[in-house]
Amino acid sequence: MTDRHRLHSWLAQAASVLVLVVLLGACSGNTKSAYHEGTVDSLYNEAMDFLYARMYDEAAAMFDEVERQHPYSVWATRAQLMSAYAYYRNDQYDEATIAARRFIQLHPGHTDVAYAYYLVGISYYEQISDIGRDQEMTRNALNAFEDLARRFPESDYAEDARQKIVFAYDHLAGKEIEIGRYYLTRGFYIAAINRLRDVVDNFETTTHVPEALHRLVEAYLALGLTEEAQRAAAILGYNFPSSPWYRDSYRLLTGKDVPIDETDDDGFLSGLF
Repeated sequence: MTDRHRLHSWLAQAASVLVLVVLLGACSGNTKSAYHEGTVDSLYNEAMDFLYARMYDEAAAMFDEVERQHPYSVWATRAQLMSAYAYYRNDQYDEATIAARRFIQLHPGHTDVAYAYYLVGISYYEQISDIGRDQEMTRNALNAFEDLARRFPESDYAEDARQKIVFAYDHLAGKEIEIGRYYLTRGFYIAAINRLRDVVDNFETTTHVPEALHRLVEAYLALGLTEEAQRAAAILGYNFPSSPWYRDSYRLLTGKDVPIDETDDDGFLSGLF
C-alpha cells in the first residue's frame, strides 16, 4: 500500500463516522469563504467538502475554524487531526507536523493518535533529499517512525513505519559513504576512516557496508597500515564473499583476482578473520 493510499484509507475510515454531521449539515449550503460563523456541523461538513474537492488550503482553514468557534465540541478534536491531514495533502509539511504534534500533546490517549504520529513521520519523509544534501529530514523521519513503531507496534501504521526506518538508515549510511569517499579522494585518510567505520559500526544492516569495508582497505593501505587493511578485507570476504567490493579488495591486496574455488577456509584474507 502506498503512502497516499494509506492516508486515503485513514480518511475513508474517518469519514465513516461523519454521517451524522453530513446529514445535519446537508441543508447548510456552501460558502465561498472559509472564515464565517456557523454551527459545528455546517463548518465541519464544509471542510470535508473542500477536502474531497482537493481544495486543501481551504479545508485546513475550515477545520481550524471548527476548533476556533467550537473548541469544546467533540468535532473540534477530530478537526485538529483533519487539519493536519489537509496541510499534509497541500504539501505544507511544517504546518502538518505542527498540527499533528499538537494533537498528540492534547490527546495522547485518542484512538487516532497513532495516525498523528504517522503524519509527523510521513511529513518529514516526504522531504528527504538525495544524499548530496543535508540529511536533517531523514534523521527527523527516522526518529518519528521509530517513536511510532515503539509506542504502537501493533497499529496499522507500524509495519510501514518499520519499512521506512530501514530506508532512512540506508539513506544516512549512503551519506556517510559519500563523505568518506570525498575525504578519501582528497587524501584525508583519517577523516575518511572515521566516516567509514561509522557505517560499519552503526549501520551494519544497510547495503552500504561492503563498500565501506572496501574503502577502509583503500584508506589503510594509503596510510601503510597493511594489517588493518587485511583485517577489513577479511571481514568483507567473510560476510560478503560474492560482493564485487570483496573482489576489488582482494585484487588490491594481492594483485590478482579471487580464485573461483576459494572458500572461507583457504583464502588468506578469510584466514586472517
